[in-house]
Amino acid sequence: MARPQPPPWGHAAFLLCLLGIGRAIEIPMDPSIQNELPQPPTITKQSVKDHIVDPRDNILIECEAKGNPAPSFHWTRNSRFFNVAKDPRVSMRRRSGTLVIDFRSGGRPEEYEGEYQCFARNKFGTALSNRIRLQVSKSPLWPKENLDPVVVQEGAPLTLQCNPPPGLPSPVIFWMSSSMEPITQDKRVSQGHNGDLYFSNVLVQDMQTDYSCNARFHFTHTIQQKNPFTLKVLTNHPYNDSSLRNHPDMYSARGVAERTPSFMYPQGTSSSQMVLRGTDLLLECIASGVPTPDIAWYKKGGDLPSDKAKFENFNKALRITSVSEEDSGEYFCLASNKMGSIRHTISVRVKAAPYWLEEPKNLILAPGEDGRLVCRANGNPKPTVQWMVNGEPLQSAPPNPNREVAGDTIIFRDTQISSRAVYQCNTSNEHGYLLANAFVSVLDVPPRMLSPRNQLIRVILYNRTRLDCPFFGSPIPTLRWFKNGQGSNLDGGNYHVYENGSLEIKMIRKEDQGIYTCVATNILGKAENQVRLEVKDPTRIFRMPEDQTAKRGTTVQLECRVKHDPSLKLTVSWLKDDEPLYIGNRMKKEDDSLTIFGVAERDHGSYTCIASTELDQDLAKAYLTVLADQTTPTNRLAALPKGRPDRPRDLELTDLAERNVRLTWIPGDDNNSPITEYVVQFEEDQFQPGVWHDHSKFPGGVNSGVLQLSPYVNYQFRVIAVNEVGSSHPSLPSERYRTSGAPPESNPGDVKGEGTRKNNMEITWTPMNATSAFGPNLRYIVRWRRRETRETWNNVTVWGSRYVVGQTPVYVPYEIRVQAENDFGKGPEPDTVIGYSGEDLPSAPRRFRVRQPNLQTITLEWDHPEHPNGILTGYSLRYAAFNGTKVGKQMVENFSPNDTKFTVQRADHVSRYRFTLSARTQVGAGEAVTEESPAPPNEATPTAAPPSLPPTTVGATGAVGSTDATATAATTEATTVPIVSTVAPTSIATTTVATTTTTTAAATMESPPTTRTKTHESAPDEQSIWNVTVLPNSKWANITWKHSFGPGTDFVVEYIDSNHTKKTVPVKAQAQPVQLTDLYPGMTYTLRVYSRDNEGISSTIITFMTSTAYTNNQADIATQGWFIGLMCAIALLVLILLIVCFIKRSRGGKYPVREKKDVPLGPEDPKEEDGSFDYSDEDNKPLQGGSQTSLDGTIKQQESDDSLVDYGEGGEGQFNEDGSFIGQYTVKKDKEETEGNESSEATSPVNAIYSLA
Repeated sequence: MARPQPPPWGHAAFLLCLLGIGRAIEIPMDPSIQNELPQPPTITKQSVKDHIVDPRDNILIECEAKGNPAPSFHWTRNSRFFNVAKDPRVSMRRRSGTLVIDFRSGGRPEEYEGEYQCFARNKFGTALSNRIRLQVSKSPLWPKENLDPVVVQEGAPLTLQCNPPPGLPSPVIFWMSSSMEPITQDKRVSQGHNGDLYFSNVLVQDMQTDYSCNARFHFTHTIQQKNPFTLKVLTNHPYNDSSLRNHPDMYSARGVAERTPSFMYPQGTSSSQMVLRGTDLLLECIASGVPTPDIAWYKKGGDLPSDKAKFENFNKALRITSVSEEDSGEYFCLASNKMGSIRHTISVRVKAAPYWLEEPKNLILAPGEDGRLVCRANGNPKPTVQWMVNGEPLQSAPPNPNREVAGDTIIFRDTQISSRAVYQCNTSNEHGYLLANAFVSVLDVPPRMLSPRNQLIRVILYNRTRLDCPFFGSPIPTLRWFKNGQGSNLDGGNYHVYENGSLEIKMIRKEDQGIYTCVATNILGKAENQVRLEVKDPTRIFRMPEDQTAKRGTTVQLECRVKHDPSLKLTVSWLKDDEPLYIGNRMKKEDDSLTIFGVAERDHGSYTCIASTELDQDLAKAYLTVLADQTTPTNRLAALPKGRPDRPRDLELTDLAERNVRLTWIPGDDNNSPITEYVVQFEEDQFQPGVWHDHSKFPGGVNSGVLQLSPYVNYQFRVIAVNEVGSSHPSLPSERYRTSGAPPESNPGDVKGEGTRKNNMEITWTPMNATSAFGPNLRYIVRWRRRETRETWNNVTVWGSRYVVGQTPVYVPYEIRVQAENDFGKGPEPDTVIGYSGEDLPSAPRRFRVRQPNLQTITLEWDHPEHPNGILTGYSLRYAAFNGTKVGKQMVENFSPNDTKFTVQRADHVSRYRFTLSARTQVGAGEAVTEESPAPPNEATPTAAPPSLPPTTVGATGAVGSTDATATAATTEATTVPIVSTVAPTSIATTTVATTTTTTAAATMESPPTTRTKTHESAPDEQSIWNVTVLPNSKWANITWKHSFGPGTDFVVEYIDSNHTKKTVPVKAQAQPVQLTDLYPGMTYTLRVYSRDNEGISSTIITFMTSTAYTNNQADIATQGWFIGLMCAIALLVLILLIVCFIKRSRGGKYPVREKKDVPLGPEDPKEEDGSFDYSDEDNKPLQGGSQTSLDGTIKQQESDDSLVDYGEGGEGQFNEDGSFIGQYTVKKDKEETEGNESSEATSPVNAIYSLA
């Protein structure tokens, strides 16, 4: 029954499962462990797969194995059990599986040829050897044959075949003469790989000897010789003239015809060759021709592998060692001489016997643990994998629920003691096989220590040391270290624990001295061991020998005073010129000095003092110069030239401490100018490797100094000597010295918070250098919060020197703190720095006021913007004069941030000015506000507006005598006044005029109200719309704008009223101004202009409001003289009328008005019954007020020629003695009573007077 295939996703799950399998236990090499633990057998030695033996010797087939208990052995031959006991010639070595076949008592070795395999077995499993193929070496004799002489024409090619007898292994072939002299070979005559001898062309001198092929057999060490060949050469020159051999054209001189090359081996133009991976590839090309051809080798599509390719046999053979798949391809050899060339192509295919990608390893597990065996190999063709257990196929083995086979992997889960076995993996293809054994052993061993107990470790202060604690256990124990039997586990900081249990102390200090305990623990128990650590002071030479110059015959003393740990034995020795110094009777060696009596010339040289203990050593060197007897004149010394000093040398660090060290050096020659100063420099390899910094300066009379150090810096020092001439070259650097770490003692400086965009803030600081880092992994804790809100701090850890805070409001203050931190801790609490987020364009200046105190000047005033959005850098004012359609040159003024006033001198009294003001921040200029100067006084007389332009109106934010950028409250009051008719000068009409009074700042000059112009200016970009201007009235508005589009561009005007009703007006190119005609009085609108082709290119949205429906569009006439006179005349007429009314009232009675009227009263008249009007009852009723619409004829005027005198005398007309005026009035009065007080007109001063009468 076929086994079901797992689903595709099962392989992925299987791979994930492998990741969770723990590592196997490794058995220590300690013999005590090896001998105590149970162990399945393991093959340790075996014969090669192809085992060829010498028939003259006994046969030995090796097989050795180890295991606990010791394994037993048995063999198979040709896959069948080989019974060693039944064959008297065969025996097995004691405690080994090696077979010995003895032929001393007779027998034929060939009878034992075959395939052998060894089995090593104990109670935990069976291990297998390779299948060993046993073959007996053969050295057959050469068959006897008679060879006829070989006759050949001079210049022709020739092949002498060897055809050796087949041997095992193949014999080594070489050619000799019958006199046992080797045949000389060159590029014309050579032996091929098959043993044949090739002549590219035969010369007459080739027949001077005979040619014999010889075969040497390896095992028998015998040489067999073939019958020799006799060679006869037919030539055109029977005389063998040796002088022709050196002729420049030897072949022509001997009459040999020249020929193009042709291949003798291999034949044809192409061939193929197969080679196994890892072996050598040998390609051969042998060509004939006259002259002898040269051979060259090439590979198609690439170069020959230079590291593996070798040319042999005079370039006729190409050998590539240890070939791989990359060496496959087509190679060709090119044979050429002066007659031409030919080539032969060899196609190389690389195959491969199986080779390991991952060989299975022994698996040692604890009970309940998981593990896996992997057998992964490759080859060409792809090899197959077969698993066996204890030498039997896995399929026939008893089932194991804890075992799962997945191709080249066996997984073990929850292993138990019964899972012990030896597994074999056999992977094979047509070119060979690989066999590997791997056992699975399940151990439960409590922890045990493998090193001696209570070891003593002595170490020098400030050095690095490692405490070892080898251990073993199953399951694998966990190891922890403790100091002095207390405290927490030692790991981290100055300590590091390795996987093998060793504890490393990176830099020993005095406080590290003590007893260290390592504890190994698993579920079966624990084991511990102790190591005692003693810290010793370093050995230092604190008084070093100095360079000296001595005269011959004097006494010299070289000091060498040493400081060392008193518990260590000190030894002081001396070297001369780096060789051990012989202390003769002229020298005296003491503990702290070396004295030389009677200095001789042979004492000249270098002297080295070496102070050593069993743990460390220190050395110092000095130079002794021996002078002759004569002295040098002083005046000669004074005349010597001065120069810069030589560099100091032999730098030495002593008295090593955590925060200081002593640096000692040997001064160089001062070159006739005393050294005045030494400059000590340092370099560290973490932040600025290779950069030297000045550290300290010392007087020229000293050669050592104490250097103060910063924590966690890997110092290296050098010294520069200085005299009056200059500075020396730096000395060679000292050895490095790393100080221990500590938390930072400072924080980075120059902390700033500045915006690079309007919605961010970049926090920057100056990073700390190596001497202020104080520890590894220097980083910075950046905190920030809004200053006004006092919100919680935001924080982030940064390794660089900047951090950008995003999504910030525009230009708001932040509190910023930057704190340094390293692996040892945090720095001090940082100071708080105030930073600001990014700036933006400011809003428009507030309350932009344009005033005209006289005809010569215009005064501008403004307030700062409501939203500066940054630091104000000033204001920009652009203005130009205009008169009608003519516009003057634009002027530009820039002001400081504190300026809020400006005065303009007018060029003339007629032109007006248009001013555009904007504020600036560091980002640029913001929104602009535009105002115009008041109109000149000569424009105050009301005139009819041209029919093509709307009448001048006062906007919602207009002012009398000035314009204001902010809206002001306006109150309107209707006043009824009589106005002399311009049509009939003799008649008088009653009407009402609405006057507008606006509350604004006091103006110094009165002028007609000006139109409020709302604009938005910005710098014109490519294809943009700006400077939109709106001139509104009550029901319409004129729109203009500027743009940077080309001719023929269409636009759209879009406006929205306060009811959110949107309307658009298409505008053809160059059709400006545009008039909006469907507006409502007193309503607010928003408006923008955009391109019809690209709605994304639009102007800024602006807001405007239409005027109310009854707005006086003329100049204020309340201050005009003619109007005052008219008002006085009307008042006089009213006074006369009041007098007449009082007279009539005093007389009483009813006035028959009806019969005097031309038009009868309507039926609705309440006085119709008696046809009279009771004036006395109704005289308190006001006259019907006229509305403003009377100015345009909405109320029809009454025509009359009556006189006031007739009316005063009680006549019955309309001022023409018939009382018609009173009748008219009565009818109007009755009508008012019928309609009620529904008049929408405000009470006028005239009505108030009538109400009092």
